[in-house]
Amino acid sequence: MKKLLEGVGATLLIAGISTIVHECTGWLRLWGIVRYIGFLKGYEIYAGIVLAVMGVAVLIASDSVKGESEK
Repeated sequence: MKKLLEGVGATLLIAGISTIVHECTGWLRLWGIVRYIGFLKGYEIYAGIVLAVMGVAVLIASDSVKGESEK
């Protein structure tokens, strides 16, 4: 369970950071997944920030979950 949470957290963090980088610089055109969601049109930077913060929160929460080797 810990590895799953770490994977989800890292994915959210990378998606958020890549969205912010894409909206600010135009790089990472294929990585910014938020721009494909229609109702977020015009709010891509805010959605990227939310994704990055959620990724950090999930990564922090994964530290409180005991892994299989820690049982």
